[in-house]
Amino acid sequence: MGKLHIFDMDGTLMKGSACLHISDHVGKLAEVNQIEEAWVRGEVGHVEFFELCLPLWGKISDADVDEIFAKSPWQKNIRKVFGDIAARGEYSAVVTMSPMFFANRLLRWGVTTAHGAEVFGGEIPDPECVLTPDSKVDIVHRLIQKYGVSASDCVAYGDSSSDVPLFKVLPNTVAINGSSAVKQLSAASYDGDDIWEAYMIGRSLAGI
Repeated sequence: MGKLHIFDMDGTLMKGSACLHISDHVGKLAEVNQIEEAWVRGEVGHVEFFELCLPLWGKISDADVDEIFAKSPWQKNIRKVFGDIAARGEYSAVVTMSPMFFANRLLRWGVTTAHGAEVFGGEIPDPECVLTPDSKVDIVHRLIQKYGVSASDCVAYGDSSSDVPLFKVLPNTVAINGSSAVKQLSAASYDGDDIWEAYMIGRSLAGI
């Protein structure tokens, strides 16, 4: 039976968040940083977050997104990890609440599948296309069925409150530079900037 490795993106595969890196690129970092801090405190909802951010970004081009993606502070050895998973005949998924137009660039680095909010700069978000922490659980359940694996065949990697619902339902979980809430739920923890090391911990949890 195969294995499925599920990665959060913001704070897990990269330092900071895609939304902040996008905002920095378009000169709106201060404004969006305040929105993100309010979201973390629970003062701004998931849909409202994008209702506030998207007008600030404007119609950013694919070239802009490529540039932002390329210069974002990714963890070391991210492509090595995705490549190793594929070489073993296993599956990898990135599930993030950040925009899909950013997360889907990870497909170029070998991730099997990417999932994010279907939102676009300068447009009004469709509430049905904005992800929540619980959406991560729903997506992973669909992937488990698609790939014919069990929950015990999965390893989840995350860092923050958005990963809590998923960490509650999967036995093999690795907190990467995690918050206290995530570390308390996780089966193991890793602090550092090399995703390969966290991935090795995940493989050991799953007995592979």
